[in-house]
Amino acid sequence: MNIQTNLKRHLPLLSLNLLLLIFFLAHVASNEVQPMRIKFIDQMENMAYDARVLFSIEKTIDPRIVIVDIDEKSLAEEGRWPWGRDRLAKLVDELFTHFKVQIVAFDVVFAEPDESSGLKVLQQLAIDEFRDVPEFNSKLEEIKESLDYDRLFSESISNRPVILGYYFGAELENEKALRSGVLPKPVLTKKHFRGRSIHVPVATGFGANLEIFQKSAAGGGHFNPTIDQDGVVRRVPMFYEFEGQYYESLSLAVVRKLLGEKIVEPVFVEELAIFKKADYSGLEWLRVGPNLIPVDEKIQALIPYRGKQGSYPYLSATDVLHGRVDASILKNAIVLVGASAPGLFDLRSTPVQSKYPGVELHANLIAGILDQSIKEKPAYVVGAEFFILLLVGLLMTMLLPLLTPVWATVATMSLLLFSIVINFVIWQYANLVLPIASGVMMILTMFLLNMSYGFFIERRKKGEITHLFGQYIPPELVDEMSDDPTAYSLDAEEKELTVLFSDVRGFTTLSEGMSPQELAALMNEFLTPITKIIHDYRGTIDKYMGDAVMAFWGAPVNDPDHARHALQAGLAMIERISTLRDEFIARGWPEIRIGVGINTGEMSVGNMGSEFRMAYTVMGDTVNLGSRLEGLTRQYGVDVIVGQTVRDAVPEFVYRELDRVRVKGKNEPVVIYEPLGLKEEMTKDKLDELKLYVQAIRYYRKQDWDMAELQFLNLQKMHSEKPLYEFYIERMKYFRENPPPEDWDGVFTFTSK
Repeated sequence: MNIQTNLKRHLPLLSLNLLLLIFFLAHVASNEVQPMRIKFIDQMENMAYDARVLFSIEKTIDPRIVIVDIDEKSLAEEGRWPWGRDRLAKLVDELFTHFKVQIVAFDVVFAEPDESSGLKVLQQLAIDEFRDVPEFNSKLEEIKESLDYDRLFSESISNRPVILGYYFGAELENEKALRSGVLPKPVLTKKHFRGRSIHVPVATGFGANLEIFQKSAAGGGHFNPTIDQDGVVRRVPMFYEFEGQYYESLSLAVVRKLLGEKIVEPVFVEELAIFKKADYSGLEWLRVGPNLIPVDEKIQALIPYRGKQGSYPYLSATDVLHGRVDASILKNAIVLVGASAPGLFDLRSTPVQSKYPGVELHANLIAGILDQSIKEKPAYVVGAEFFILLLVGLLMTMLLPLLTPVWATVATMSLLLFSIVINFVIWQYANLVLPIASGVMMILTMFLLNMSYGFFIERRKKGEITHLFGQYIPPELVDEMSDDPTAYSLDAEEKELTVLFSDVRGFTTLSEGMSPQELAALMNEFLTPITKIIHDYRGTIDKYMGDAVMAFWGAPVNDPDHARHALQAGLAMIERISTLRDEFIARGWPEIRIGVGINTGEMSVGNMGSEFRMAYTVMGDTVNLGSRLEGLTRQYGVDVIVGQTVRDAVPEFVYRELDRVRVKGKNEPVVIYEPLGLKEEMTKDKLDELKLYVQAIRYYRKQDWDMAELQFLNLQKMHSEKPLYEFYIERMKYFRENPPPEDWDGVFTFTSK
């Protein structure tokens, strides 16, 4: 009974804890591009991943892979890069003939012909100046082959296990992406993926090796790493897609050549019943001979960092060229030729080091594939993370309000330590990457919430007077006005402003059966967040009209972006109501929906009223039209309708032209729009839907009812949740029976508000 009493007393705190739990669960359940995904948590997850990598690195040297380094010493002795291909040919010959290496891979691209020998100049001289000098031409013919450095390099890599590197460009918007050189043969095609949707990085261009080199080499692989949003390299795509073909990474190409495997087999698993992503393809591994490579949904492998730079033997390229190295280091070694000199720009930011040679990324991956030590992060870890958060969150929600501060601290720290230890054990011994940041942050946030709850409640009570003063005009605007009171006047004036009307649909029906106390509570819960949103976007509350709200932007404080702020506020109100809807249903209250009308134009603003009561408000035709626009949201089944002036003032949004209408009380027709979202956030599916709608409207205004109806029926089938298409289908039924005149301008006249 005591526990029940305590729970009842702490009901507000329990509710806050549950909301916090839902917040973190929503983050876990969202994918990387959904609005509920919290970037800060993802950043913390990256930091937690890096910490585990640093804590578990081996700090030993793997002698199987040797990096022949184009370092500063090599540049000082051999000259600036690129070197002549004759020296590279000598380097390859030395590695295979003298040092007996197993395989050589180049983490550089040979994209341009080598003309450093001067052969082209000599050949031109033979034509222009020494055409009649047989001795010159004879000598040139004698030395020509030795001066053809590209041929020398091509011959040096021919019939030897040499893998060449290249890079892809993945700028999807760039239709004229650079394409130089020749790609190796693709390893996979779409048929290898059994018709499943695979989200591989797509390239539109590439920088590859000259044809003479790629044909002579044993293979080729791209050396593109995946650079996360924080600039750190943690994974490498095993494949890139280019024009429907799939090209392997440099590390995969090396391993495939080492093992003598001609193919790479995608390994799928059955779809898991436990929580999984909607676009989960089932691809979990790549099989190369006996070796399995764990990959994520984009066929990327996590790089198994062995340690900081130097975890593999480094030999200066100039020392190898001149035979100044211990032959035992290179015998039967896997050799990667790459650059660590800062001037060659192949240094990467990694979890183990901020400036890390790109060539060593491939060394880590090759070793990881051979040793089967690459960490796995399969799709089902999302389900595991969700379940753990739910369990821990419910435990803390019920437990912390009942504990004293000391015991709450002990319980939280114990749970936090236990979570971290278990996560690391799974990392170290199960080779599994289980997310941890969301759990740690939820535990700490819940702890802080419970410890500071009383303090914040006190502060809220102390600020009630300020809160009451600011419920009509945003506090930040009051602060601005107080800086220079003489600059503001309550006298009426004509000014371009933006007005917003919102109203709850069917409120009279919704409120039936509710007690006055419940209705008052519902209105408070509804109007408070709506008011806050208007304040957040610098709006002024004009009045509350029962369940309706009227607000305007641009006065008393001037706001050049009043239309933009009003539109942003209107969309934020719709989004907030969608979250309130679930909360209201959970409390047994009716489900609410609102319509929003926004209009911009000249209107009168100032202190208006009577001798008995004055109010700072706006009036005029623009205001009346804004009210009519809100009323039309019910007709068209949309959340927000704006006028032409708002559309013109806020061009960064995509709008749907809903109709041309003549509203009650106005003779001039107006064009009304529905804002769909920011242009950069519009998906292809939404844009395709909009194109179909525009075509349907064209048929409609041409009075081609059959074609228009067909278009709207198709849209209705694809998007049955949108009443707009049914609205037009019904209107066309009316027009079939009551045809408009042949010269109809497409305007529909409404006879009611």
